[in-house]
Parts: sequence; structure tokens; C-alpha cells
Amino acid sequence: MRLFAAVLPPEDVADELAAEVDRLRRLPGADRLRWTGRPGWHFTLAFYGEVADDLVPALADRLARAARRTEPFPLAVAGGGQFGQGRTLWAGARGGTEALRLLADRAEAAARKAGVPMGEHRRYKAHLTLARSRDAVDVRPCVELLHAFAGRSWTVTEAALVRSVLPGSGVPGEQPRYEVADRWALGAGS
Repeated sequence: MRLFAAVLPPEDVADELAAEVDRLRRLPGADRLRWTGRPGWHFTLAFYGEVADDLVPALADRLARAARRTEPFPLAVAGGGQFGQGRTLWAGARGGTEALRLLADRAEAAARKAGVPMGEHRRYKAHLTLARSRDAVDVRPCVELLHAFAGRSWTVTEAALVRSVLPGSGVPGEQPRYEVADRWALGAGS
């Protein structure tokens, strides 16, 4: 199954972000982007890709340990930017970004220890994907608006293992489906 570890924003934070995304979608050129649906908003800690069913229990056990070793921390959705010349538009994070990076490192290490092939280590960049495009799009107006965006802070108290089910219908614009496979409280011990 296709899996990743993530921090999920609470509903009221997602409500704030939804209002900002509505503003972004009205900007010139925004119709050239494929906007991520609200169920897809998350801060990815580690992307695992296709994970063999027999590795999932060990991965879940290692992720539970990683969560227990990480104390709850404050976080807010704030700012934003782009990857790949407008191919990905994202919102950033403010607050406990070092704690988020540490949790991401632990989520990646959990996979390696569980035997999940991870490929090359990449430097972690906290981001929540808002939109994508197959082609380069000038998203500067969106990025400028996002620079001023600062959502309310919340305390991150859990990490989640999320399954993504890719669209199979071939309908243009169809979104992946996200299912939380497991959740673990942060800071429950060592």
C-alpha cells in the first residue's frame, strides 16, 4: 500500500487555510493549477511510497516509538512558496519547525529500521501542498499573498500514518483519497 507519515492540521486551522485558498484561487492564472482538496492537506513527515504489507506492522511499531520520543510542539500554517517553477504551490510552517524536522527525521529513520526502502535522504522542508501543475506556472501572485498569511497556532499532539489511494477512473482533476491508517500520541514516554 502507498503510505506516508504526516502531521494533520486540526479542522479550525484547515478552515482558516480554506479561506486563504479561496482568495488564491481567484488570482489570475490560478485556473491553470490543480488544487489539492482539503482532505489532502497535511505536513508530510516521510513519504514511503508502496510498502509491502508484511513491513507495515514493523513500520507502525517504529513510528509509535518515534512519536513517543517527540514532545508535543506548537505549529502554525504560515507563509508559502513554490517548487519547480510553479509546478507546486505550498503553504509553510511557523513555530516548532525544528521539532517538526526532528519528527520527520525520526519518521524516515523508522522506515529504514523497519526495512522500507527510502532511497536518498533529502533535506526536510516543512510544507503543505496547495496546488500542482504539470507545466511551469507563474505563481508569484499566489506566493506574494501567502507570504502575508499566518494562521493560528495549535499544539501538535500526534503523528499519523496515512494511506493514499491514487485515482483510477481517469477523470481529469480526480483527487487521491487519503485514509488515516494509524495515529500515535506525541511524548508518551521514551
